[in-house]
Amino acid sequence: MGLLMALALVLANAAGASPADAAKPSPFIDHRGQTPGRTHLIRPADLPPPHQTDSADNVPRLVPRPKDAWPQAPAGFKVQAYASELVNPRLLRVAPNGDVFVAESKGNLVRVFRGVGTDGRAVETQVFAKRGLSKPFGLAFYPAGPNPRWLYVANTDSVVRFPYANGDLVARGATETVIPELPGGGLLRGGGHWTRDIAFSLDGKRMFVSVGSHSNVDDPDTTSVEFHRATVLAFKPEGGPPSVYASGIRNAVGIAIHPKSGVLWASVNERDELGDNLVPDYITSVKEGGFYGWPWYYIGGNQDPRHVGKHSELRDKVIVPDVLVQPHNASLQLVFYDGQQFPPEYRGDIFAAQHGSWNRGVRTGYEVIRVPMHGKDAASGEYQDFLTGFVTAKGQVWGRPVGVAVGADGALLVSDDGSNTIWRVTATGAR
Repeated sequence: MGLLMALALVLANAAGASPADAAKPSPFIDHRGQTPGRTHLIRPADLPPPHQTDSADNVPRLVPRPKDAWPQAPAGFKVQAYASELVNPRLLRVAPNGDVFVAESKGNLVRVFRGVGTDGRAVETQVFAKRGLSKPFGLAFYPAGPNPRWLYVANTDSVVRFPYANGDLVARGATETVIPELPGGGLLRGGGHWTRDIAFSLDGKRMFVSVGSHSNVDDPDTTSVEFHRATVLAFKPEGGPPSVYASGIRNAVGIAIHPKSGVLWASVNERDELGDNLVPDYITSVKEGGFYGWPWYYIGGNQDPRHVGKHSELRDKVIVPDVLVQPHNASLQLVFYDGQQFPPEYRGDIFAAQHGSWNRGVRTGYEVIRVPMHGKDAASGEYQDFLTGFVTAKGQVWGRPVGVAVGADGALLVSDDGSNTIWRVTATGAR
């Protein structure tokens, strides 16, 4: 028995743990443990106590993509640059006719791409809209089906829509405001998490809008700016007052409707400053009326130490998310793979962009992950690295995935606001 293993056994026995627990590898990894195709599973029982490590301030400082750096996918897939030199490309959405829309949030515009050349790059591009936009992020076509009439855009402070018909490369009409003010949009209530995603129920009767918290972990009981934040709100498609669909969700940056079950899913950024391995971000189905813990609890009934003794009546009501991913990963847009190009076992699976950490001693995230659904409507808890390589061996960051979408040809498109590129992943058949 090696010295390190012997020491681990001594420490485990002293803490009341079994030798098997001591030998068990940690489910928590950083960018050095990412490999395309590698599976990870974090269980609620794996969570350490708060403040087991110091809270890190490790903000990435972007570097230009090194000449030998390129996104890495599993065997049998090829990665090409679909578009480059963009201005902060964020969420992606594909129109029924195959055109690819991207919200360039810092540029306050929506851009559209058409076609694919032999080199994998877009053949044509246009600015679709740039009026009536304020940090646009979420995009959704409405109604569902082959002939939508509107493109909805979720600004940081409102929801607007543009008249749309298949093939439009430029908005054919003026901006129409649907929701004039979202929580956090006013001068007195602005700030904090600014992205807003948008999705429609399968029957088209409800519009969901995600609104992140103003703070890391402020108490809404005493902090008025948190009103209706850390929620998913529901509206009628034509607007009107909101209802709270689900709460306690700190920052659901990406939301999507399961194409068969109609269940709402979310990709969530959890809280910071409790240590390297707390609190896991997550991807989960969202129950109507469900409470997911923020700010008083996390991942079930785990009490946040900054709110000890508060709302004990809620402890047993906290819903445990379906899939836990690495803490501080910054999980952003998610999409259900409905294409035909990837191998059959990928159909119905979730892909989610991981923007990358700032509150971890060694960087984590900066990848695209796959959540296998195994042909079912529910996830079993594990996830896989799918697209990696955005961090150099020295820990320098050159790329940060944000958006994911499935192209009309079944390719996976990934926006990256680190290198200001949209990547295109295709299956080669060689596995």
